[in-house]
Amino acid sequence: MIDWVPLGKGLVEFAAFLLLAQGGVYVLSFGGHERNAVYRAVRFLTSPVTRLVRRITPSRVADKHVPLVAFFLLFWLWVLVFDGIRLVPRPPGA
Repeated sequence: MIDWVPLGKGLVEFAAFLLLAQGGVYVLSFGGHERNAVYRAVRFLTSPVTRLVRRITPSRVADKHVPLVAFFLLFWLWVLVFDGIRLVPRPPGA
């Protein structure tokens, strides 16, 4: 049987690292990020996360800040949910 917790934790970490990579390529491309193939590929991979965050954030949040908000939401999801799982004691024999 598949243990869903490590799978979910891995997906959250993967999405967070992709958002970090997108930010790094943005900084290193010196304004030409839309012409950069790597940036476009990473943006494509992070688009489901950023679309979800765009739907749940107020319209006052600028579109250029949505990936940053997505990263912080993933970070806190990882800290509160997945790191908190270790704090819950498991019954003996489980």
